[in-house]
Amino acid sequence: MKKLLVAPFLVITSFSLSACGDNQTTVEKDSSQQVYRMVESQEMPSADPSLATDEVSFTALNNVYEGLYRLNKENTPQPAGAAIKATVSADGLVYTIQLRKEAKWSDGIPVTAKDYVYSWQRAVDPTTASEYAYMFAPIKNATKITNGERPKTELGIKAINDYELEINLEKATPYFDYLLAFPSFFPQRQDIIESFGKDYATKSDKAVYNGPFTLTDFDGPGTDTNWSYTKNKHYWDQATVKLEKITVAVVKEAPTALNLYETGALDDTYLSGELAQQMQNDPNIVQLNAASTFYLEMNQAAEQSPFKNANLRKAFSYTIDREALVKNILANGSTAAQGFVPKAIAKNPKTAVDFTKEANSVTYLQLDRKKAQQYWQQALKELGVSSLTVDLLVDDSEGAKKMAEYLQGSLMDTLKGLKVTVTSVPFAVRLDRTQKGDFQISTRGWNADYSDPISFLELLKSNSTNNRGKYANPQYDQLIEASETTDVNNPEKRWQDLLQAEKVMLEDMGVIPLYQKAEAHLRSPAIKDVVYHPTGAKFDFKWAYKE
Repeated sequence: MKKLLVAPFLVITSFSLSACGDNQTTVEKDSSQQVYRMVESQEMPSADPSLATDEVSFTALNNVYEGLYRLNKENTPQPAGAAIKATVSADGLVYTIQLRKEAKWSDGIPVTAKDYVYSWQRAVDPTTASEYAYMFAPIKNATKITNGERPKTELGIKAINDYELEINLEKATPYFDYLLAFPSFFPQRQDIIESFGKDYATKSDKAVYNGPFTLTDFDGPGTDTNWSYTKNKHYWDQATVKLEKITVAVVKEAPTALNLYETGALDDTYLSGELAQQMQNDPNIVQLNAASTFYLEMNQAAEQSPFKNANLRKAFSYTIDREALVKNILANGSTAAQGFVPKAIAKNPKTAVDFTKEANSVTYLQLDRKKAQQYWQQALKELGVSSLTVDLLVDDSEGAKKMAEYLQGSLMDTLKGLKVTVTSVPFAVRLDRTQKGDFQISTRGWNADYSDPISFLELLKSNSTNNRGKYANPQYDQLIEASETTDVNNPEKRWQDLLQAEKVMLEDMGVIPLYQKAEAHLRSPAIKDVVYHPTGAKFDFKWAYKE
């Protein structure tokens, strides 16, 4: 495709694209040297650090807030809100952290230790209903507080003074430094939250920020299709920040986004399906390989749910040609799932063999229509039915719809007597429905929060708030519990616990792994140093600039 080049000094008026409902998606053509114009394929569901659960929200939060640590360009946690690295006791249970005294909020007020204490207590408070409260489990009393057994004031974090924190853990945690860089652990201001009440973080002016940028032009979670990140004049390291502004437009149709890129209205766009194939030789293509797995989650909560039947789940899994899915439908560099835990996230502590290779999980994820039909007949007999109708819930993006059509065809062609309907809804609506258990089957994606298999495997514990399909297996729970307690300081035993847990879940087919995500982007060669993190929050614009 021929590109229409736009001179950097040319001023072009903005124009609008129709979006869902009455909203308008506006893509700004800005002549400023240091404005980066990008798109997201979905709206932002939440700008609240205690409530956000998705990659769109985490990208926003990671750029407008900052925790004790920040992942650097090499994806390694480094002091940020902390002045220096934490002092850790010999048993790994006590972290003492000196805060950076020059750190300020966007209203000029200093960031102090009490802001971290308040934010962490808010996250574990059961009245907050944070889905990420479980990530605080390594901290003393966190799980008991979340379960309503202790007051939030007994969480193992305290302010020694304005600029010194002490954190007490229940158990040594190998990946704790990564948690200190994760959005759920960012500080929050008590006076701001109490002032805005239920409206806190519902608009960009109803919060304060301590990151490289501030959130601007944001008018509502799950609905707004335009927002921006504006350089924070109070950020302690503002001299490093070159971009004055990042504008974000939600464009759900990849061809529309590509057209905007080619006409000079965008600096960066995602590609999907055949567009990624068509543009694969473009010199400006950027391939991003994520530590993520996309999978089908089946609602097993209700007693009458057919998906409580393991043979039905296995029948569904064996109908899916994952190689065809990634090559012919997604076509964006994604790869067929090798297991629930994605490849290249962790290696055996002794032999350095990749987790997925050692688990040999791929043997459970092969296309085998004969097996699928056998499991289907067994399931029908056990369920006492001769046919079944189920609904597949997906996002309303172009890529999600195409994948749903493919899965619908694969299942119905192979399993006679099965009818699959498809319901496509906005991203935020899908999140809300799955959180409430209002679905039969749903597509789901998970990106590692940190580089450890437990970032995936703990999702499927029977008591995990992220286990929306309510898969439950006591042996699985015991193995995860052992990896987090009795074996936590024995790397080899812990590794075996996690390998066995993966095997147990796949033998049940508790969820159905589909593919490991990759993203193809076209990015203007003028845009430099956008940092991509395979784990945690996806993008960091702190070091980015327009040449």
